[in-house]
Amino acid sequence: MDVTIQGLATALPDHELPQDLVRQAAQRVLGPKFENFERLIPSFEQAGIGRRWSVAPLEWFERPHGWADRNQVYLEGTRKMFRDAATAALERAGWRADEVDVVITVSSTGIATPTLEAQLADCMDFRSDVMRVPVFGLGCAGGISGLAIAARLAQAQPGAKVLLVVVEACTPSFRSDRLQKADIIATVLFGDGAAAACLSTDSVRRGAEPRLSMKAEHQHMWPDTLGIMGWEVNDDGLGVIFDRSIPGFAAEHFAPAVDGALAAAGLERADIDRFVCHPGGAKVVQAIETALDLPPDSLDAERAVLHDCGNMSAPTALFVLERVLAAGQTGRMLTCALGPGFTASFAVLERAE
Repeated sequence: MDVTIQGLATALPDHELPQDLVRQAAQRVLGPKFENFERLIPSFEQAGIGRRWSVAPLEWFERPHGWADRNQVYLEGTRKMFRDAATAALERAGWRADEVDVVITVSSTGIATPTLEAQLADCMDFRSDVMRVPVFGLGCAGGISGLAIAARLAQAQPGAKVLLVVVEACTPSFRSDRLQKADIIATVLFGDGAAAACLSTDSVRRGAEPRLSMKAEHQHMWPDTLGIMGWEVNDDGLGVIFDRSIPGFAAEHFAPAVDGALAAAGLERADIDRFVCHPGGAKVVQAIETALDLPPDSLDAERAVLHDCGNMSAPTALFVLERVLAAGQTGRMLTCALGPGFTASFAVLERAE
């Protein structure tokens, strides 16, 4: 029984941060503390990012913050993005919030207890018996892994309406105290955003959007790679783990993982009309094109999302998917994302012409 994505939407926070202003602020805050900072300035220009969006205004980052400050900004920003993305996805699916049977919330950039969907239950008008499934720790792979979780829950309860919300506020974790290269690269790359999707096996079509069928999902975790990506928990906040080897690792190891995911679905690369990839950074996008023998610049939507929004962690791949669908892409697609673990997450999607 096919699971279909019946509504897909994205949302951004209120504060636009042009990359040149971020670079100038980083020079003021980090330059006097980090002796090699000047050597990293070209990274701001080479990252392929024109702007990103944040739950906090630029001046917030020029003051010191602890856990409580950071998490409060996370909560305020993610609640709004959750509501905006979920409301738009429900509207596109033609669903009411009180019809939703399962809400899955994917987020790894802050702590919310009660979880976000509980905090928003009244204003969203979720039912009192809605099943809540919060998921933490998937990082950049969370959007695609979230689709897989949502699809399995929809298959387990045929006809149920499953709402997936993937929301991250990466920017409040900006650190000016650790003075590690990974923190500066995070400052170059990361932004905030949310995406939501409505999934069900129900064949009754309400929304106006063409339906997108989920045909298969797959995950691959490489051994002895825990140190490539993740968070350190420090007294003042989360500290990014972001290894410089990621582009090289993707270039060497991504294609066999893709082939394994496709083989599990009875497919080959030639069967895929469009690869839809998480743009972790300009070098990662280039590494994926090289690894999969794709024509240069074929991942145009990935580069466009990176330019307009930065790397938002988990929802970013769904931003790319939204753009690919808006451009009229049909046929079979493989969505891909790399995340902590070190993990590759995949979903095979199909859209009829």
